[in-house]
Amino acid sequence: MEFLELQNMKIHFPIRGGIFNTIQDYVYAVDGVNMVIGTGKTYGLVGESGSGKTTIGKGIIGLEHVTGGKVLYEGVDVTNKARSRAQAYRDYNKDIQMIFQDSTSSLNPKKRIKDVIAEPMRNYFNYTKEEELNRVIELLEIVGLNENAIYRYPHEFSGGQRQRIGVARAVASDPKLIIADEPTSALDLSVQAQVLNFMQRIQKEYGLSYLFISHDLSVVKHMADDIAIMHRGRFVEQGSKEQIFNNPQHIYTKRLLSAIPKIDPLNREEHMDERRRIEAAYHEHQKDYYDENGRVYDLMKLSDDHYAALNPNISAEQLNIKGDA
Repeated sequence: MEFLELQNMKIHFPIRGGIFNTIQDYVYAVDGVNMVIGTGKTYGLVGESGSGKTTIGKGIIGLEHVTGGKVLYEGVDVTNKARSRAQAYRDYNKDIQMIFQDSTSSLNPKKRIKDVIAEPMRNYFNYTKEEELNRVIELLEIVGLNENAIYRYPHEFSGGQRQRIGVARAVASDPKLIIADEPTSALDLSVQAQVLNFMQRIQKEYGLSYLFISHDLSVVKHMADDIAIMHRGRFVEQGSKEQIFNNPQHIYTKRLLSAIPKIDPLNREEHMDERRRIEAAYHEHQKDYYDENGRVYDLMKLSDDHYAALNPNISAEQLNIKGDA
C-alpha cells in the first residue's frame, strides 16, 4: 500500500546578486524526483554529501520549501497546504517525524530527557502527567535505556545513547513514517548495529515506514527494501535492493558499490583493480550518463522494479559494455 509519494519533486534555491540583489540563477538541490514509500517498508536514499538527499527529507517534513511537483500523503497533496500550524498540517507533522544526524544539536541541552521525549506528546495528546511519564519510561525501555535516564540531560549520555533518545522522541507522537537522516554515521560500528537493530525492532512493533538517508550503501543494504541512488540533485538509479546490488546499471552506482570495503584479504588486489577500472570508466564515459551540461539524464525503465538514468541515444547493449568497463 502506498503511504507517501513524491511526484516530480523540486527544491530550487535562488542565487541572488548585483546591486539590486536580484535572482541570477538557481541551485537545483532537488530537480524532479519520484518516489513511493509503502506502509511498513524502508526506502533507502543514498548519495554523497551535497547530492540533495537530506534536502528531500527536509522538503517532505516541511523544513524546506518545495518549489515544484507534489508530496502526496495518503493521496493528498500536502504541498498545497499552507506551511502553518493549521490542524490539517499538524496532523501531517504528527504522522511524519525525523531523526537527525547530529544527536547533540537535535536534543535541547537545557531540558531533562523526560521533557525532551514528552514534547511531541504535549503537542498532539492530552495525557495526564502520570500517563506522560509512564509513556516516556516505556519508550526509553524500548530503546534500551532505564527510567533513571528521565532526570538527566543530553550531555550526560554517549553518542549512541543520545541517538536512541532521538529515536524514542521520534516515536513519541505515534508516527507512521520516520525520516532517518544519517542516524548512525557518527557512531562506532558496534553502536551502529545496536541502533539499527532497535530501529528494525520498533518498525515491526509499530508498523512504521522509514525513509533511511545515508551515504553508506552497506548500512542501507541492511535496512532497506527499495533504494534510490542520488547524484547532482537527481536519481541516477532506482529499484529494489536486489536490483541495485546485483544488477547496477549506472556508472555512479557502480562507483559507490566499488567503494564498499571488502573483508577478504586474498581478493584485495583484485578489488582495488576493479575500483580503478570503474573510476576510469566513470570519468571516460560521462556522456553516456550525463548530458552536455552535466545534468543527470531522465530515468529509463529497465524492468518493473528497476530504473536508471541512461543516455537515450545509446543502446542498452552499448551502455552495459561501457558500464562494465
